[in-house]
Amino acid sequence: MEARSVDAIPRGAEWQYEPKWDGFRCLLSRNDGSIALRSKSGEDLTRYFPELAEAALRLKATQFTLDGEIVVPHGKTFSFDDLLQRIHPAQSRIKKLSQATPALFLAFDVLATAKDKKLTGQPLRKRRPALEAFAKIQFRSQTTFRLSPTTTSYATAKSG
Repeated sequence: MEARSVDAIPRGAEWQYEPKWDGFRCLLSRNDGSIALRSKSGEDLTRYFPELAEAALRLKATQFTLDGEIVVPHGKTFSFDDLLQRIHPAQSRIKKLSQATPALFLAFDVLATAKDKKLTGQPLRKRRPALEAFAKIQFRSQTTFRLSPTTTSYATAKSG
């Protein structure tokens, strides 16, 4: 999925609406004890967000790929400036910031699970229920991973 700027919100039963987050797009993959966080351009983000890697290892599922957004909370909103500070060459600074301004992962798609090896060939309307089922089990009793909200209501999307 790729967000695009448009003059008007599209309408129709085939549309699903989601918020545009002010963060870094990220594919988060777990293969047993290995975690990888990759940017949209394929850059490795894992070292910059050790708290996300650690949290992913605490999930019960041992094999999955999620598509989502890395964000840094600041009060009741998210801070892109705080997020940018996390991309730093010094490991000591990264560790300090991971504790001072921990990131969250907002999942909006699931591309693979141990049960469903490869979901990428499925349309989003079929992947979303798989993501919701995954999140219901995996994201329970932790705060680092959240399910990005979605709606099929044009009125809700327009008011949001």
